[in-house]
Amino acid sequence: MEAEKVKAGRFILATNILDTKAVSNSQVLSEYKAQQSNERGFRFIKDPLFFTASVFVKKPERVEAIGMIMGLCLLVYNLAQRKLRQQLEATNEQVKNQVKKMTNKPTMRWIFQMFQAVHLVTINGSNHVSNLTQEHQDILRHLGEYCCQYYLIFSSE
Repeated sequence: MEAEKVKAGRFILATNILDTKAVSNSQVLSEYKAQQSNERGFRFIKDPLFFTASVFVKKPERVEAIGMIMGLCLLVYNLAQRKLRQQLEATNEQVKNQVKKMTNKPTMRWIFQMFQAVHLVTINGSNHVSNLTQEHQDILRHLGEYCCQYYLIFSSE
């Protein structure tokens, strides 16, 4: 075990909180590790499908604005994922993941991909949603009334 610990290496964490009674070393480490979920959320920026290379901004204000918008998008993404997972767990239900296995912890990225074939179609001035399966409708019900209304699903209550 000791040889493995030495081989694993070390890293330095710093904080501007100098009072060791206010925050312990283990608290600093756990806070640092908790940031990893946020860091993972921003990995979509590096995804080739996101086309970040095609965005050019020169003014610092615009860089800040894009950062704020992306932060808000990540917040909405994480809130939706959390709500869906909580609802699936509360109702003891599951959805299919990418490899067709049932899960109660889907990623919103997968859910968004599932909905790519769903479209709003206007025929003679009337709106219709195409390709909306029962699986899509079940997911929308877990996400709440406003999501259902967006896809023209209205509760009969």
